[in-house]
Amino acid sequence: MKIKITADSTCDLPEALAERYNVHIFPLYVVMDGVAKRDGVDITAQDIFDHVAAGGKLGNTAAVNVGDYLEKFREFRAEYDAIIHFTISQSMSACFQNANIAGGEVGNVYVVDSENLSVGISLLVLDACEMAGRGMEPEAIVAALEAKRDKVDMSFVIDTLDYLKAGGRCSPLVALGANLLNLKPCVELQDGAMDVGKKYRGAIEKVVLKYLADRLGDPANVDMSRVFFVKANGFTEVFLEEARAEVMRLCPFAECIDADAGCTISNHCGPKTLGIAFYRK
Repeated sequence: MKIKITADSTCDLPEALAERYNVHIFPLYVVMDGVAKRDGVDITAQDIFDHVAAGGKLGNTAAVNVGDYLEKFREFRAEYDAIIHFTISQSMSACFQNANIAGGEVGNVYVVDSENLSVGISLLVLDACEMAGRGMEPEAIVAALEAKRDKVDMSFVIDTLDYLKAGGRCSPLVALGANLLNLKPCVELQDGAMDVGKKYRGAIEKVVLKYLADRLGDPANVDMSRVFFVKANGFTEVFLEEARAEVMRLCPFAECIDADAGCTISNHCGPKTLGIAFYRK
């Protein structure tokens, strides 16, 4: 059976891997000054940062619409027996709902709520690609990944709350207090929703190293097969190399995949955001 794997651009899957595994990425939209632009196609994360730095208003993100899904699902079903599509957690976006509407009309489209975001989704996507490559049926792949998604450990640390404040996800008072105290929150994915975990204090580079030690400090509970290392623009390459090396020192994963935060994460979290995603045992 030929199975096509697709995902929303919120997964932040590196382009090289999308090409290697033939994964189609559906871009979400970023609405800037009333103009809807496709994530990673018409606009980049750096475009957002530059716009805000120049005094522009932060844009809004919008889900992939039913029409976008219908067009590509119909195209793929002409060639493939089934489609497995991964969306950002349905508690954060209408992507899951829209993909289900389109998939129901096309048929043999399996929509998986990742209950995650960013590279937490990509962990599931790559597993799906490997399972499909082994000849597993789509129903079995979906069941296996829905059982495994609870083991995804996805988190990130944020340098500033200004972007969350501008997007209405954090009150101005909380943002002001955090910035005055130089607090850097760790945002964790819990039950499909974002939750604030530990709050660090200090320069973001020092915070990142503390954060990595906290997340990977118990190797006995970590699945060492694969880790994603995702970051937004703003860090020096020297520091990123140090942080990647620290990940592997703490937990010698078989594979460490470098990824860039796309427009969805960057629009809400801002520059100098860094996170990791892996499976717990």
